[in-house]
Amino acid sequence: MPPEPRIRVHDDVRAALAAGRPVVALESTIISHGLPRPDNLAVARDIEATVRRRGAIPATVGMVGGALVVGLDDAGLERLAGSDDVVKLSVRDLAVASAAGVDGATTVASTSAVAAAVGIEVFATGGLGGVHRRAAETFDESADLTTLSRTPIVVVCAGVKSILDVGATLERLETLGVGVAGYGTHRFPGFYVTDSGFDLDWRLDSPEQVAAAWRAQRGFGVTGAALVVGNPVPAQAQLDRDLHDRVLADGLEIVERDGVTGKDVTPVLLAHFHEATAGASLATNVRIILANADLAARIAAALADAS
Repeated sequence: MPPEPRIRVHDDVRAALAAGRPVVALESTIISHGLPRPDNLAVARDIEATVRRRGAIPATVGMVGGALVVGLDDAGLERLAGSDDVVKLSVRDLAVASAAGVDGATTVASTSAVAAAVGIEVFATGGLGGVHRRAAETFDESADLTTLSRTPIVVVCAGVKSILDVGATLERLETLGVGVAGYGTHRFPGFYVTDSGFDLDWRLDSPEQVAAAWRAQRGFGVTGAALVVGNPVPAQAQLDRDLHDRVLADGLEIVERDGVTGKDVTPVLLAHFHEATAGASLATNVRIILANADLAARIAAALADAS
């Protein structure tokens, strides 16, 4: 019989975890599905370099030829960035995709689950998935939310994409017991824009304070859920608010007109944002993920220093 499949952990990541040094998990869907070529590969490398500059080890998660890898090497990044055949993988897809021997990119849900499984405690992403508009009719809700309810990891993000139902997403996170705090703010970030319009109960103002909150959560042992840290894009770097609102409204009309549903909604709307803003949304997206990688690395370092 063939050997049981195992998660392959890159030597640098394994050594850092064993030594208690800071490690930051990174998703791979931004490489394969979130950014256009050739920007996707360059940005993937920049994200990893940002983590390294803060003294942490980047661990980009993905699947190469059916092998689930934590800490893709540069050849792996190139492979996922350069192919049209990379499959988007949530948690439920991992086993079947491995058996099929495919190349796959991990979502927020699957990256969180895999990272936590190997002992990584901090994950940087752009934005979470969430409850879709009209979910009361379609039941369309990202697996990110339920996965985070049972996955112990700190997730640094810029909120959820404004194409989603932000208020309903926050309600679901509360119901699922997932902690949410703003970084330097009591307002939930709106991904492309600084403020989504929704208040938060909690605010954390430094990497050390985030690390202290996470140590308390681990120590109490009363929940196995994630802690979401909403890191807003600076006001001077956000997408113009009027442009954002106009493009979003137009995009929602396109989705309705063309009958786009399910997992196809997000890529269609993001492609519309990129085209309708003449690339401004892409530039904001890149600023977001780099800022989140930087903060995640500082949080990971604060956790390591306190260990």
